[in-house]
Amino acid sequence: MGDFLIIGGGIAGVSAGARLAPHGRVTVLEAEGGLGYHTSGRSAAMFEERYGKPQIVALNEASREHHMTVDGGLLGPRGLMIVAGSDEAGLFEADLATMRLPRISIDEAAALVPVLDTGAVAAAAYHADAWDIDTDRLIQTFAREVRAHGGRVLTGKAVDGIARDGGWRVTAGGESFEAEVLVNAAGAWADRIAEMAGIPPLGLTPLRRSMARLPAPGGRDVSAWPMVMGAGERWYAKPDAGKLLVSPAEEDPSEPHDAWADDMVIAEGLARYEAMVTEPVTRVETTWAGLRTFAPDRLMVIGPDPGLPGFFWCAGQGGFGMQTSPAASACLAAHVTGAAQALPDDVVTAFLPGRLR
Repeated sequence: MGDFLIIGGGIAGVSAGARLAPHGRVTVLEAEGGLGYHTSGRSAAMFEERYGKPQIVALNEASREHHMTVDGGLLGPRGLMIVAGSDEAGLFEADLATMRLPRISIDEAAALVPVLDTGAVAAAAYHADAWDIDTDRLIQTFAREVRAHGGRVLTGKAVDGIARDGGWRVTAGGESFEAEVLVNAAGAWADRIAEMAGIPPLGLTPLRRSMARLPAPGGRDVSAWPMVMGAGERWYAKPDAGKLLVSPAEEDPSEPHDAWADDMVIAEGLARYEAMVTEPVTRVETTWAGLRTFAPDRLMVIGPDPGLPGFFWCAGQGGFGMQTSPAASACLAAHVTGAAQALPDDVVTAFLPGRLR
């Protein structure tokens, strides 16, 4: 069909590249020294099918088989529990209505996560159908597919110029690249890339989310514990390589940058976690943060820009990029190639960039 330039080597960019690779020569340009350096590399790495707005859930559902089967399967069992204090009944009921988790007793919850404070937890819900995603394998599987079709995945290529003269010409890392189609998968920088191309921004906002890694509480084996989320997603805790990750689940607006955790925000999140458990936090091993980028309506932006032919958006993934990537990238590729969409028309339409103009 032609050549495709993709700006951004996170999950949005490499998955889009994999879907387009059978149709022409793909070049993925990543500014950093490795793929998935920013948000994609700092993901909570969960596949929870009911997480998100209905249109996001449709992408989750359409992505499940890929996650379950590609490269021998990329998912590992985890489970999800939601817990609430006595003053969080409204938030808890809203979570249950959205995510359809069955209620369990407080004793059942404590059997799954022994450090839960049965005096503080007033309600709990749980299901086993939530999974860890091997995010590195997911990214690398998509990147290998690009290369298998003769495409390129280049790192250290920060874009410093975009021009259109029939096709697109992009300068990055001291080189010039040309293609008929340009895909903007630049994450937190997507609006800036659009402006470089002479296209009005869409109002995408990067929101910071922080994480702390703690030793396993009381030296326990946490490997079989589910992810635990506070009602209203005010915090969450997730086992990871024998440790426990705890996030304050904040959404603080930020400029595009290499994000770092705010100590006060981390402390507030740890306090909300500690209020529900019996083991105090005695040591924080490390902290970090990532930027989850949202459109004003909190839906992804997937499809052609209405003002300029050959410019496509694959951005605004928010906190859903990893789990939706198989279906979201297929949707993007269908827009580019003119193929039939696998998703319902109303879902495809909901993600179009033109809704934000």
